Amino acid sequence: MDGYSQTPQKERLETLRLLMPEVFDEGHIDWEKLKAALGENVNFANERYVLNWAGKSEAFRVMQQPSTATLVPCREESVDFDNTQNVFIEGENMEVLKVLQRSYFRKVKMIYIDPPYNTGSDSFIYPDKFSESKEEYLRRVGDKNEEGYMTRDGMFRKNAKENGQYHSNWLNMMMPRLYLAKSLLREDGVIFISIDDNEVHNLRLLMNEIFGEENFVAQLIWERAYAPKNDAKYISNSHDYILMYSKQIENFKIGRLARTEEANSRYSNPDNDPRGVWKPSDLSVKTYTPDNDYPITTPSGRIVEPPAGRCWRLSRNSFRERLQDNRIWFGAEGDSVPCIKRFLTELKFEGMAPTSILFYKEVGHSQEGAKEVTKLLDAGAFDSPKPVRLLKRLLTLANLDKDSIIFDFFAGSGTTAHAVMQLNEEDKSNRKFICVQLPELCEEKSEAYKAGYKTIAEISKERIRRAGTKIRKEIEMEQAKQKGQLSFDEEQTVTMPDLGVKVFKLSDSNFKQWRDIKGSDKEEWQQQILDFLDPVTENATIDNMVYELLLKSGKDLNSVIEQKEDYYLINGNELILMLESATQDVVNSVLAEHPDKVIALDRLFEGNDQLKTNTVLQMRDAGIEFKTI
Repeated sequence: MDGYSQTPQKERLETLRLLMPEVFDEGHIDWEKLKAALGENVNFANERYVLNWAGKSEAFRVMQQPSTATLVPCREESVDFDNTQNVFIEGENMEVLKVLQRSYFRKVKMIYIDPPYNTGSDSFIYPDKFSESKEEYLRRVGDKNEEGYMTRDGMFRKNAKENGQYHSNWLNMMMPRLYLAKSLLREDGVIFISIDDNEVHNLRLLMNEIFGEENFVAQLIWERAYAPKNDAKYISNSHDYILMYSKQIENFKIGRLARTEEANSRYSNPDNDPRGVWKPSDLSVKTYTPDNDYPITTPSGRIVEPPAGRCWRLSRNSFRERLQDNRIWFGAEGDSVPCIKRFLTELKFEGMAPTSILFYKEVGHSQEGAKEVTKLLDAGAFDSPKPVRLLKRLLTLANLDKDSIIFDFFAGSGTTAHAVMQLNEEDKSNRKFICVQLPELCEEKSEAYKAGYKTIAEISKERIRRAGTKIRKEIEMEQAKQKGQLSFDEEQTVTMPDLGVKVFKLSDSNFKQWRDIKGSDKEEWQQQILDFLDPVTENATIDNMVYELLLKSGKDLNSVIEQKEDYYLINGNELILMLESATQDVVNSVLAEHPDKVIALDRLFEGNDQLKTNTVLQMRDAGIEFKTI
């Protein structure tokens, strides 16, 4: 109901929609489909199976637009910044994905995202035009409020189902981000995406296009609700989906679940076999083979035939071999139908095969996720967060190495980071997370806002900090408990997992020439010339410049940065940054380090062309790549 009166056109369209829904696409008639449905001789040009939508080409263009942005460290919001390898980035996720391309290309083992589900009431249309100036950007998306936060109306627009491009808008948001994310995955990497019924069909097709249908692993069903909603109009929906795709299926190996006591209880050893516990397996099969249809005489003398229409799974010779090896069981009395003994120690795979249904009893439900956030933050601060147990299950399925990188660019409440830290504590590993969250303003009526959290990013950061503190306290309490039970000689030092987080924020470049200048008038071109004379922005700090040049050189955010008196060493001698001084003595010191690459601020040479020329020649003679900014 939109408040407008009915029109003849609307009435006819609705009648046609009821009769022929297949000819409508996002609320509009597809005339070629209509002609085909009516039996007209229609030739579809370049017929092929393809997912297409309004704005797809523009989404590709936005994705391919390079970024000049950078990430600036925010030490005051971090925990153990100089030592931790965990990263949280506050900023628009597509721009961040672009910034990380060079540094994290094919380095991420697992990606998990929980994007907007396109329910018709959520707001998610991101401002994806990043080629414009900051001023243009701010004008387009809306001004900041009095406290400096971007207004919600500026950052987002509600994607209502009445919108003629309802599905297209969502696909335009998702497609470029997924393409960029794929390039960060290792060849044995895997991606998980939470979604519900609104877009699961389109997401499958989109993922098939980006990742390849052959790399589809599973469509997991998560039982997110433990009780039906009696006010449901039709069906009380109790589940969401999690799509799972590998980067290259031939390189991916699924992580198996730890065996449960219930599963192990199916094994026993009634005949005291020295090979250990076993369970019986049916000797007959449905697929009939005449050669495998033969009588078997039990130890008691009874003749046993295969069930009607079936045969034995073993040939006569194979059966005799198994019998001689004590791998055939006829029951305690030697009179039962024979079966094959399957030993626990001889299972082909370790652990248990995961199933496609994730029951809430095993991985938690949405209310459990909400309680976890509430308990940590002392307030109901987030809607429908995923439970930690669910993420730990996905981390297990991803078959992570002990030091794998896990990436979540729709971080939300920070469940992924929490799960990584908790799992590291449990199995003494050093996995690292990178989480990205837009500083989306919380609704003023929300519990989060009332609790003092202005943005979703603030919730994420605080949860990560508090989760780390909680895990640390639990470890210390367990240590204290064990210490009281051990003798002096038995006391052991327990190594703490990485419970810190380095916080970065998306920012414009620290260098003027890397910021886009729009237009072609005289003043703008004059400004561009001045930028090259003194390229460093007024608010640029040494710390910010170090991380920007590090990223633009393809080094990751956990690179080892060593500050010397007049320059900065990155990862030993991989890269040297000259940002404070350029004298012949400094150049000599840099040369003595034998670096692979050196970047220097051009202004440091202070117009001394002879020093700069000599530096260029010395670097070239030493086989060092040398660049100035």
